[in-house]
Amino acid sequence: MALPWTLHGDGKTVERDAIVAPGERLSWPRTIGIGAQHVVAMFGATFLVPLITDFPPATTLLFSGIGTLLFLAITKNRVPSYLGSSFAFIAPITAATATAGMGSALFGIVAVGILLALVGAIVQWTGTHWINALMPPVVSGAIVALIGFNLAPVAKANFTEAPLTALITLSAVILSTVLFRGILGRLSIFLGVIVGYIAAVIQNEVNFDGVADAAWIGFPQFTLPANPFETAAVWGVLPAFLPVVLVLIAENVGHIKGVAQMTDPAVNRMTGRALFADGVATTLAGFFGGSGTTTYGENIGVMAATRVYSTAAYWVAGIFAVLLGLSPKVGEVIATIPAGVLGGVTTALYGLIGVIGVKIWLDNKVDFRKPVNQFTAATALIIGIADFTFNAGQVSFNGIALGTVAAIVIYHVMNTIGRWRGTD
Repeated sequence: MALPWTLHGDGKTVERDAIVAPGERLSWPRTIGIGAQHVVAMFGATFLVPLITDFPPATTLLFSGIGTLLFLAITKNRVPSYLGSSFAFIAPITAATATAGMGSALFGIVAVGILLALVGAIVQWTGTHWINALMPPVVSGAIVALIGFNLAPVAKANFTEAPLTALITLSAVILSTVLFRGILGRLSIFLGVIVGYIAAVIQNEVNFDGVADAAWIGFPQFTLPANPFETAAVWGVLPAFLPVVLVLIAENVGHIKGVAQMTDPAVNRMTGRALFADGVATTLAGFFGGSGTTTYGENIGVMAATRVYSTAAYWVAGIFAVLLGLSPKVGEVIATIPAGVLGGVTTALYGLIGVIGVKIWLDNKVDFRKPVNQFTAATALIIGIADFTFNAGQVSFNGIALGTVAAIVIYHVMNTIGRWRGTD
């Protein structure tokens, strides 16, 4: 069976002002090297999610790799992308685990994956116009921002457990961003974790007992989602997960547009398949104990730096991730990262998620002189940051869910009334 990639030029160099297209590749040694760079780029963010949420890191890595391979197959090797752990899941997973256990969180992840896959199927049939109408930039920006800012107390809790280690980690993240050029500058989170980890080891804050006992090769821990028909409390955590669907839609659509702009506008036609593929990958991960996935912007940085958009490199990255996930010792090493390091990283990271929402407003030139935009963003952010809650029997709506609903409802109600009254 012939491989789907053609050799770019001599397979050794990328000409000035040229790119290696998704359907091309360099020589296999170079492709493997670039694939390894993609693993490094995704690694710093992907392993943070299971650490923060107390999920098994090796399981998340395994299904991150499997999800990437599924994504490439479903999108017919036309969309270069890595599926890493989505930070949008952190808040609902944390809330669900605290109230109804890990099984309930996995049920929420599965529900998000199924809904995202359905949205992808619809988009493949109808296009993305209805998504843009439902979530214009002021709404999507508010939703992304409130998810990041809602997590601020979590970052503070970890930071205060080991303030010195957290401060060293945070400083390393910030400084490495401006000290290094190219790919290293884009790996500031990863470098910050390494520096913070070294500082934690020096201060005897790291426990290596589990590493010595772990096998080099073996299956990670698998956990099944809770049965919603046996545990009624599972339904109560579901509303906290539903807004994540909207965030994943926004992330995937933005990722596809970015790749299309850098490679070929025809990539936009794969938006529906990309959403469907991410939904399938998230569902599969949730069924066996991994965290939900999303297309990774970190890896766009690698492509921009190397000018190599070959999907062959992502097959390599996905296979690497699967192999890492099948090493319990790697998972135990990741699990030794202490709270202080997480506190330093997440102080920056959660803020960056919030700023990405603000960036959506700026990139789309949202006019905040208009009252409809002012009230949409302002109300949603306060509800999300303050973590408003509303209980309806056994179902509880947290700040993310309520803020998301508020952003969508306020925008469309104010717009409708404004047009009717002529006050818009």
